[in-house]
Amino acid sequence: MAPVQTPVPQENELLAAALEVVNQAHAPYSGFCVGAALLDSEGVVHVGCNVENASYGLTICAERVAVCSAVASGSRKFRSMVIVFVGEAKVPPCGACRQFMAEFGLDLEIAWGGPEGIVGRATLNELLPGAFHGGLLGGPNGAGAADCEES
Repeated sequence: MAPVQTPVPQENELLAAALEVVNQAHAPYSGFCVGAALLDSEGVVHVGCNVENASYGLTICAERVAVCSAVASGSRKFRSMVIVFVGEAKVPPCGACRQFMAEFGLDLEIAWGGPEGIVGRATLNELLPGAFHGGLLGGPNGAGAADCEES
């Protein structure tokens, strides 16, 4: 995977938003605090932080919280995301988050890092080649589908 070298759209704004929301993370078991800021196609920033649970499988990652926040606000098209971590590890999204985000398109530009700045960049398609998505099932790949809206 050749990482994207140029900043993602509105990277500095997203970095600031992610650094702010990471302080809201609920990570009493791992101490692994994560914040994410997602830019939609209308220029609105949606944020999320990880929320751990004593039943570890119920933990939800910051990336998915940000996507769910955006969807709850009516957004389905996304441009870029910045993910930040407190501590040593600075990693791209986990596999579950990659698959979750693929529902809304593979061209999402993602950057990750921490308070010191960005350490990596890639598109979702680079992070999840050969992704399973709704288009393979004959449905949309999140391209603004009006799932539950009244017709």
